[in-house]
Amino acid sequence: MDPKVLNQFTADLWEREITPALVDYIRIPAKSPAFDPDWEGHGHIDRAVEHMAGWARGKLSDLPGATLEIVRLKGRTPVILIEAPGEVDDTVLLYGHLDKQPEMTGWSEGLGPWEPVIQGDKLYGRGGADDGYAIYASVTALLALQAQGVKRARCLVLIEACEESGSPDLPFYVDHLAERIGSPSLVICLDSGCGNYDQMWLTTSLRGMAGGRLTVEVLEEGVHSGDASGVVPDSFRIARALLSRIEDAATGAVLPAPCTVEIPADRVRQAKVAGQALGEEAWRKFPWAGETSPPTRDIAELVLNRTWRPTLTVIGAGGLPQPGDAGNVLRPSTTLALSLRLPPTADAAVCGKAVADALTADPPQGAKVTYVSGGAASGWNAPPLAPWLEAAVQKASQATFGREAALMGEGGSIPFIGMLGAKFPKAQFVITGVLGPHSNAHGPNEFIHLPTGQKVTAAAALILADHAARAR
Repeated sequence: MDPKVLNQFTADLWEREITPALVDYIRIPAKSPAFDPDWEGHGHIDRAVEHMAGWARGKLSDLPGATLEIVRLKGRTPVILIEAPGEVDDTVLLYGHLDKQPEMTGWSEGLGPWEPVIQGDKLYGRGGADDGYAIYASVTALLALQAQGVKRARCLVLIEACEESGSPDLPFYVDHLAERIGSPSLVICLDSGCGNYDQMWLTTSLRGMAGGRLTVEVLEEGVHSGDASGVVPDSFRIARALLSRIEDAATGAVLPAPCTVEIPADRVRQAKVAGQALGEEAWRKFPWAGETSPPTRDIAELVLNRTWRPTLTVIGAGGLPQPGDAGNVLRPSTTLALSLRLPPTADAAVCGKAVADALTADPPQGAKVTYVSGGAASGWNAPPLAPWLEAAVQKASQATFGREAALMGEGGSIPFIGMLGAKFPKAQFVITGVLGPHSNAHGPNEFIHLPTGQKVTAAAALILADHAARAR
């Protein structure tokens, strides 16, 4: 495959068709069902499905034998399934999603979640990078191979519509389509991050997650603090003491033993290489307030903190009035919403139980303490890269970015990856994406870096070509 021709082909299509299609897609408020329970009535997810499917259908004439179907199971979000026969007796599954996170506040002036804006190389708006570009990149990679007459395996492009809700519908579709999917030897997922926009990044692991709501009740109703304080314990103080059972307040270390694992030696080595590629951008990319700083300036350790070590975050609180509304009242209760990121190989259910037990055992001063679990999901550690795939990834990165690829875990969760790993235990995985520094998925000012989208597209085509060569 001629890399120069490939890069030009993908760049032209991104400029001529993909970017305008993403602009139109961003305008559709296709919020995931967790954020839009009446998604069927509102119709935004269906609009996004038809928008993407319409573009893809227009390209199938250039892919002999390819078909597209919008598959619908009753009561579940739809999926788009594209089947493109290949010349090699093997199967590749390419994955993406089209549902979006909610609006979020704090967008800069002139920007908004449903108002696409192009500034330089960046297309702002919700969903372009997470993960609207995936279907366009996947189909374009197939078109690029076809344009150069390069053989490939049979390819299936699967685009779901509930990933931002935890992919609850996806297992049902994977089972429903099991015969058509078969047993892919390679899964390419375009829904992850990149440490910079200078090279291809492969995601090697994903953290798990557990969480819930801790509630401390000390009274049935609030009373004057001048009367009750010193007699009735402050519910926030009790909650603070309980949190100290599961987290070292000085260091942030998570204390329950099941939540910490031995980090594999290969992941430690990869973190050092990734740290060299990232440099200080690994921590400078965040919008720090005042003199706040990371716990260490050792970049490799920060990478491991973010990808392999457990961390606790208080993501919400109840029972606390706004400061301007606060009177001298000893409040009856405090509720804290807790989010615990877990190492990729930790058992999330065991960790969740350990946390619940620690928080609720022997409450201080006999306070009424309850902990309601919000669920737990284990992480994922990728199987070792086959030698052919490791070489293919490095070759693809050099041919598209002009620099070696980097491998690093991600600090977040992509729930379906573990499920696909269990469904296809013999498959190799290429988990990559365009969510780089400041792209701010799920937050305000989300953007897709368009040149990176184009290069990831071309890299996927090269990996498909090398996969077919290996299979032959």
